[in-house]
This record gives sequence, C-alpha cells and structure tokens, in this order.
Amino acid sequence: MRLDDERESSNYEVRSGGGGGFGLPIGLPLGRGGLGCGSLILVGIISLVFGINPLSLISTDGGAPVVQQSQPGGPPGELNETQRRSLKVLGSTERVWGQLFADRGGEYAPTTLVFYSGGTQAGCGYANAAAGPFYCPADKRVFLDTSFFDELASRFGAPGDFAQAYVIAHEVGHHIQDLDGTLDRVHSAQSRLSEREANAMQVKVELQADCYAGVWAANDKNLLEPGDAEAGMRAAAAVGDDTLQKQSQGTVVPEGFTHGSAADRQKWLQIGLTSGDPARCDTFGRG
Repeated sequence: MRLDDERESSNYEVRSGGGGGFGLPIGLPLGRGGLGCGSLILVGIISLVFGINPLSLISTDGGAPVVQQSQPGGPPGELNETQRRSLKVLGSTERVWGQLFADRGGEYAPTTLVFYSGGTQAGCGYANAAAGPFYCPADKRVFLDTSFFDELASRFGAPGDFAQAYVIAHEVGHHIQDLDGTLDRVHSAQSRLSEREANAMQVKVELQADCYAGVWAANDKNLLEPGDAEAGMRAAAAVGDDTLQKQSQGTVVPEGFTHGSAADRQKWLQIGLTSGDPARCDTFGRG
C-alpha cells in the first residue's frame, strides 16, 4: 500500500496496563438475544482457533478490576511503526467516508482507534487480546491490539499491509452500521429469533462490514498497489467460518457460522471493491 503520503488520524488512544479477568466485550449479547460487538474473530471463532470454551470468553461482571492508563492522542513519536501505519489507514477511511456521507447530504462522525496490549475495559465489557480487533457501539470505538497482525500473518496466512488495512476497514464498517442504525435494528430483531436465525443475521452484519471495507478501498485506489486486492481476498478467506472450522475440528457446521464462509466474505469484499458504492452492500436484501 502507498501510505507514505497519507495523513495519520488524530482520533486515537493509547492504553497501557491491563490484566484482570478473561472476557469478551459483548455490549450486545451473542446468539439469541442480540449480536456481538462486530469483530473479525468473535466467541465462536475464537473458541475454534484457540481451543477455548466459548462460555469462558464471556465476562458477566466485566472482568477483574483493571488498572489502566488511557492517553487520548499524543505525540506521534510515541507510536510504533505498526500503530502509525494503522492511523494512516484510519485517516484514509475518515477521508473516504466523510466524502461518501457528504455526497448523500450527511456528516460523518469518525470513530476512535484504541491501541491496547493484553487486555482492556470497553463499554461493552472486558476484552482479552485473544478476542481480536473489535468495535464497541457503546464507546463508538475500534479496539486493536496490533499483535493480532502477527497472528493474522503466521496463523491465518494473511500477511501484508492491505490485509491489516482490511481488518481496520472492516471494523470501521461496523461503525458505519452503528451510525446508520443497522446495529440497533439487528439487535432488536435478533431478540425475537432463534439462536440459529440470530447467527444467520449476524453473518449478514459481518458480510456488510466486509463490503464496506471494499468500498473504502475502491474510493481510495491511489493507496493500492499490485497484489493488494488479492491480499485482501486471502485475508477474507482466512477468517471465513468454514476455513476456521476445518482447521480446528476438521468439519464444517454452517449453522454455527457467525461471520460467513470464506467464499461469501470474498464475494462481499469484491462487491465493495468493484462498485465503490455502499448501496451495493445490502447483504440483508441480497444475502
């Protein structure tokens, strides 16, 4: 990716400290009764990849007490290279979505990217780094332990700048869903559905966020270099539910999907990349 000339977003926090209980930020409950906070890796997938009992990922009391320091913004020199690259991606999403909202007569309110290490407390609950990147609607923030990028490359076979950018853009896609009311509408609908039906609706939420990630990239093509789109497709396939289920248990259980198959994730990322139009990302009508 061509990020050298991209501005770094100033919408970030750096948190130090952590520790405490092992939980997942679930301000919106998973399965029957609601949807998850919207991350590439949620309870079902984490339990498959890391061999963890899904129930152990849910902290009912917000985890043990956490001592943390949170510093909004800060001198760029205090950030490492991966964090600064992430902020350039975030800056690009702000520019693109700001224009897309303006084109439709609206105003984009950007999210804040929270860098943390080990664990952090969010408005959705306590999250351990094993939960992966996530968006918390209660905070309107994206939470990222950048060590996940190492996992993305080594465990999931999806290295590279654009694979990392796809992760961030996907979470920003959940912020778009929060701003336009999609998350609230889905949460309300899920409360009336069976667990299997609620999971199916959660898949549509995740696929739409994939499509929005593609929309961002399509509207900032000056950042893309040859091979970037292919790297994004590999990342999307690597975190498909069927891919992860095969790796962990050797079989595929579609009714347990919460994020979509590798093929579907690639399909919707491609729709966004090809069209550049958020209106084409109607996974609820076309999914």
